[in-house]
Amino acid sequence: MGDLEIRPAVAEDVPAIVGMLADDPLGAQRESPDDLTPYLAALERLQGDPHQHVVVAVREGRVVGTLQLTIVPGLSRRGATRSIIEGVRIHADERGSGLGTRLIEWAVDESRRQECHLVQLTSDKTRTDAHRFYERLGFTASHTGFKLQL
Repeated sequence: MGDLEIRPAVAEDVPAIVGMLADDPLGAQRESPDDLTPYLAALERLQGDPHQHVVVAVREGRVVGTLQLTIVPGLSRRGATRSIIEGVRIHADERGSGLGTRLIEWAVDESRRQECHLVQLTSDKTRTDAHRFYERLGFTASHTGFKLQL
């Protein structure tokens, strides 16, 4: 896989992150790569919250993957802390290379380090390839998710 670094995202990474978020049929409908202002503001908010971890995977100086890991303390499950993985994206040139597995492994390891008892994620119903990928990594489709647009 060559030299790979997984590190916290910085403002200079935002164009590459947004490019990956927009690089599929769903993302193309909801992302705006031409105006990075809201993304930069969001990253600043995320960087100020110790429960949020936005990371990028960098190979040879190029951002090739990203995800967000959120640590959620809770009362259920005997006061268990859980983590939520969101916004997993791999650059088109890197798909199938094992990079997605490396990023998810990083998130699971960080969740253990943060003493989480459960790692969860959601994936759009249309992302059947992603579902197979997560199942291969040991995740189970155990719940039905709901959203309310505000």
